[in-house]
Amino acid sequence: MMPVEFLPSRDKSVTGALHDARKAALYTVLAQVPSGCVVTYGQLAEMAGLGRAARWVGRTLSQLPEGSALPWHRVLGAGGRLSLAAGSPSGDEQRARLRGEGLAITNNRVDIRRHGWRPTDHYG
Repeated sequence: MMPVEFLPSRDKSVTGALHDARKAALYTVLAQVPSGCVVTYGQLAEMAGLGRAARWVGRTLSQLPEGSALPWHRVLGAGGRLSLAAGSPSGDEQRARLRGEGLAITNNRVDIRRHGWRPTDHYG
């Protein structure tokens, strides 16, 4: 059976509402990632109740408005890999922000075992 959000609908308010709810769930969890910690796209999707929607998370974060207060720079690829290219404006900004929070970047990765966010460690 096809997930509801992929079913055709004549009522765009239904599909739009689902999309908005998914974004709200994503943004709510992302806003909680503390300074000095990172999370992968896949982990963020799971924590937001979005299942295996890592690619959707990446695409959605790439569309954040400039100047967003959400900590998008704390979201990494699997295994702590920085997925934004070094030398690109957003890639350089991500690296600068992570280093500013005290995270070391080695071989284009952050040590996810050391800096990975575990909500239970912060919120009980």
